[in-house]
Amino acid sequence: MLNRSLSKKRRGYEVLMKALMLLSVGLTAALVLFLLVYVLIEGIPNITWELISTKPSYLTGHIGILPDILNTVCIVIATLLIVLPLGVGAAIYLTEYASNKKVVGIIEYAAETLSGIPSIIYGLVGMLLFSNNMGTSLMAGACTLVIMNLPTIMRTTQESLKTVPQSYREGAFGLGAGKWRVVRTVVLPGCVDGVITGCILSVGRILGESAALLFTAGFAHTMLTFPTGMKSPGATLTVALYVYAKEQGEFGVAFAIAAILMVLTVIINFAATAVQKHFEKRKNI
Repeated sequence: MLNRSLSKKRRGYEVLMKALMLLSVGLTAALVLFLLVYVLIEGIPNITWELISTKPSYLTGHIGILPDILNTVCIVIATLLIVLPLGVGAAIYLTEYASNKKVVGIIEYAAETLSGIPSIIYGLVGMLLFSNNMGTSLMAGACTLVIMNLPTIMRTTQESLKTVPQSYREGAFGLGAGKWRVVRTVVLPGCVDGVITGCILSVGRILGESAALLFTAGFAHTMLTFPTGMKSPGATLTVALYVYAKEQGEFGVAFAIAAILMVLTVIINFAATAVQKHFEKRKNI
């Protein structure tokens, strides 16, 4: 009798937990779907070729976001060119070379702590470190984003390096290969999926960042070449969204930019998943 009553309680508990989990999944999916549908419904009708292919004019009151698109592309490229070598290099050293586990643990804890700091604080620090030295510019914004995305690149690369079997390293050492040759020809090719996934996730974070760029990159809707533009202030798509919605009350344009950013985010997430599956299939062959 006691066992039967216990089994009934366990079944009831399991049913309750499953119901709560299903409710959580349903609420999460519903919120995401509502956000996507609402932004796309409000934004897509306001997207025109003229909007995305021209620059704004304060004389005629014309609105165009082409400079903001180009600024976004420039700041993404500049950030990745700096953060990828730093993040991957740090991950390789901590995983393959560092022998002091306490120091490695402290660095990993510091990286995880950096990931949880609000972006507005990065903006204030970036303004003091970079904007005061190189002026308000896309380069100052890119340097700030490097600090923000460095923990993501480093930690994803580290976890990917740890998935490479130790036997691969031992086999290469047994054939007479040096440490760097083993890392370059055996370890890195085996964890390239983690590096690419971290890179794609960083691109998504760069595209969605606005608070840090408000203090460092500025609000200018100017269209310049890549070298000149990096030295000048410029608004990315997220900053432009804030300016048009908050400062100018152009909510139609703001929703159009939001829809573009939403589509880009979905594409980036699908790309990350596709890359991960592709390299998993190659490993299994």
